[in-house]
Amino acid sequence: MKKAISSTCVLLGLLAGASVANAKCGHVTIASMNFTSAEVLANVDRLILANGYECDAELVLGDTVPTMTSMVEKGQPDIAPEVPPALLPQLINRGLSEGKLLQTVENISDGETNGWFIPKYFADKHPEIKTIGDVLKHPELFPSPDDPKKGAIYNGPQGWGWTVITAQLFKAFDGTKAGFELINTGSAAGLDSSIVKAFANHQAWVGYYWSPTALLGKYQMVRIDPGVPYNDAEWKRCITKADCPDPKATGWPATDHVYSYVTKSFSTRVSPDVMQYMKTRSWSSATLNKLMAWMSDNQATGEDGAKHFLKENKALWSKWVSKDAADKISASL
Repeated sequence: MKKAISSTCVLLGLLAGASVANAKCGHVTIASMNFTSAEVLANVDRLILANGYECDAELVLGDTVPTMTSMVEKGQPDIAPEVPPALLPQLINRGLSEGKLLQTVENISDGETNGWFIPKYFADKHPEIKTIGDVLKHPELFPSPDDPKKGAIYNGPQGWGWTVITAQLFKAFDGTKAGFELINTGSAAGLDSSIVKAFANHQAWVGYYWSPTALLGKYQMVRIDPGVPYNDAEWKRCITKADCPDPKATGWPATDHVYSYVTKSFSTRVSPDVMQYMKTRSWSSATLNKLMAWMSDNQATGEDGAKHFLKENKALWSKWVSKDAADKISASL
């Protein structure tokens, strides 16, 4: 009987310890956005938090604008793995100043490049096309699929911060007056498909894209020069706001810094080890490009990519986590 009581006490003690461990993390929501780099990072976070720190980690669908708005206004989701703050400067600054958000780490250590791109083969054939102004002088070189008499500039899907920016820049540079129309590609897949189709037919193409991506690893593109300097004040005043009626022409940052954000409530309820992970987890463009290329070649999901990364890059990710968490994550693979 004494042994039974003793065993029961030990078991209850272990269960209580597990309960305390889980209480330090609990239920965690992670925004999975509809572009590959953010999607795979969200899955890396989910696997590491679930397997390394016993969190009840859940992915929730989101995009840059609605996710960050919800985090500031409603305190959910808990984590946004990849966000360029230049897209939403006022909202993010408000969230930080009001203590609702924490910026934890620059998750792409050498930054991200955004802008309007043209195929390299087109740039080589037309060296005179170097700036937005040069593009807008020649709608006939970029015929719209809807109306060949007009030029076309391709935009991203709704919900992306850069979709707003491209639309505002199109207005600022008088794209309509120049004989162009802005093409809504509808989705990330639609945007990619328009590029792949242009390359397959060796046609002209101009529109929004970014790096690091698997697609730009396969298809050589050249970012065109805006032709005017970057104006930070105008960027914050109008370019990033969909409802601003009078955008003025400006360039874009040479490189965008990309960060992870968590809600203040998340940071106060989880253990220091979990927050240390969130403040440490960062990879380079080269690492991300290699991973996304593998995903593209293997038609892999974000979860597939995350598992592949964890299996192949222990030397990197083990630096992000505690020794105990690293052992648990390794055992789960």
